[in-house]
Amino acid sequence: MKDKSLKGTFPVVFLTLVALIAVGLLVGIDSITAEKIEQQEDQKIQEMLAEMFADMDSYQADDPVEDIYTIYDDGDVIGYSFETVGKGYGGDIKLLIGLENDKTTLKGVTVISQGETPGLGSRITENAFLDMFAGIDKSDVALSKDGGQIDAITGATISSSAVVDAVMGAISEKVQLLGGSE
Repeated sequence: MKDKSLKGTFPVVFLTLVALIAVGLLVGIDSITAEKIEQQEDQKIQEMLAEMFADMDSYQADDPVEDIYTIYDDGDVIGYSFETVGKGYGGDIKLLIGLENDKTTLKGVTVISQGETPGLGSRITENAFLDMFAGIDKSDVALSKDGGQIDAITGATISSSAVVDAVMGAISEKVQLLGGSE
């Protein structure tokens, strides 16, 4: 009689053991790879900053929570950069925005990641669109139909608007944190 009750519990014990081992392996692998993934993301940001600020020799993440980077050349502050996320047609659009030291002129905008429709919304990653942000005053960051200097991508108005709205919102918030005029 005792044998029957043991036969019924063996699969439960076995499956519990397998689940515990699997969870342990996943946690272990995550802890091993998390640092490597973070290093790769930091390297990607550093490359984007170096491209945006050609004369940059270093940068400092002043406030990691706010994702604000101060950009230096020979110890002098030459600008600021920060990350933001906009809501596009296909999901989140993660952006890196650069500001000149005057806190009013955009240095540029780079797309870190996006999930927009290939061939349409994904055109927000093209230089033809992103170059429109370089060198303009923060007050001119709006679509041209709204009086700004940014032309929407034909067929991708939602994606274009998402980038513009994210840039405008982030500039307003971050310049205030940096102590600049609004």
